[in-house]
Amino acid sequence: MRKNYRYKIMTMMVIMVIINYIDRGAISYGQGAIIQEFGFDKIAWGAVLGYFGYGYLFGSLFGGILSDKKGPKFVWMVIGISWSIFVMATAIAGNVGQALFGGSALAGFAMVRILFGFSEGPMFSTINKTNANWAAPKERGIAASVGLLGTPLGALLTAPVAVGLLSIASWKLVFILLGALGFVWIIIWSKMFKDMPEDHAKVSKDELARIRSKEGLLANETIVDQNDDSVKWYHFFKNPTLIFNAIGYFAFQYVNFLLLTWTPKYLQDQFGFELSSLWYLGMIPWVGAIFTVLLGGKISDALRAKTGSLRIARSGLAVVSLFLTAICFMLIPTLHSVAGVLTLMAVGNAFNFLPNSVYWTVVVDTEPTRAGTFGGITHFITNTATIIAPTLTGFLVVSYGYSSMFVAAAIAAVIGMVAMVFVKPGARKAKKVPAAHKMAN
Repeated sequence: MRKNYRYKIMTMMVIMVIINYIDRGAISYGQGAIIQEFGFDKIAWGAVLGYFGYGYLFGSLFGGILSDKKGPKFVWMVIGISWSIFVMATAIAGNVGQALFGGSALAGFAMVRILFGFSEGPMFSTINKTNANWAAPKERGIAASVGLLGTPLGALLTAPVAVGLLSIASWKLVFILLGALGFVWIIIWSKMFKDMPEDHAKVSKDELARIRSKEGLLANETIVDQNDDSVKWYHFFKNPTLIFNAIGYFAFQYVNFLLLTWTPKYLQDQFGFELSSLWYLGMIPWVGAIFTVLLGGKISDALRAKTGSLRIARSGLAVVSLFLTAICFMLIPTLHSVAGVLTLMAVGNAFNFLPNSVYWTVVVDTEPTRAGTFGGITHFITNTATIIAPTLTGFLVVSYGYSSMFVAAAIAAVIGMVAMVFVKPGARKAKKVPAAHKMAN
């Protein structure tokens, strides 16, 4: 409907995140054919999965800064074309490595996966900038949740989509098809989206008034000011709330990427499942997260309205959720049935996703004018987990067995929980200037 055009924008972002997650997760389901073709061991395979993270964390940083300077649409177009090209290039990554890097297929995957990760890196910081421009303060939590819905939904759909495509096509053709799907999204998005709702013909005056409304604005909340250049990128590191929030988000991402990259191989090695069974088993850890990622945004906004406290609404929710996540993953090694393990993985992941929107909303609550830049820095710190989780897991599995990867996930969640205790969202009050100093000036 015309009066709710911003919801169409949010829906298109969900679709985009789904495509991105299928693109990055498909390699985990093609691992059997890829390992057989190139002879990777567990440590080398962990490295292949981790290479994505090197590009991803730097892409998130530059994407956030660029979305503030050039506007989110420019970034969307550039990264959409780039990630589609590099997901296609995954099909020839090993062969390129063998031809150009002294016969090293691993080096070829490193190059392509890093560039692919760099292209996808700006996605969430650009979503945050888009939400800062398009969402009213009172709906920031649910707006962030809707954008993030694509994460568990994409991870859930990766299993049936990847396994389905792999059952009828080679793993190389699968990546070419996934890249083509990205190009389709870019064409549609380019016709639908503008940086600001003020510039869009399909946004009514009534809807714009709702987006820019200050109704119910808390004392420490602000709205977007396009002309405010006083906040610099390095101010991020002067704000403890933003730093601790990034550490909390790291914990989420560690658990997220552990499950995304290692679940298929864990199920095959530990319980002997064939690829044909993974289309439904790989979905189970993500079922609850689809609901809790949306529920978390609603709970956070409801707590904000009821208590008038951003600290309770944002960081309080994250502390409780990460505590419950840690308990679930710590218990997994005590179970020996696939049903019990998958149940705890699903419950733990559901708790992990409950405050997913919080980490982004804290950035917008604290400094909406620099939502892109600060979101990018947050994501840069967070995305060290996209390297550490899959790579460290390879070493842990070889040295201590699969149970160790769940213990590591629980420890990461505890670290994030402690960090979120120190998060105080909202605009910081300016320091008072002594009266004598004012008179002197």
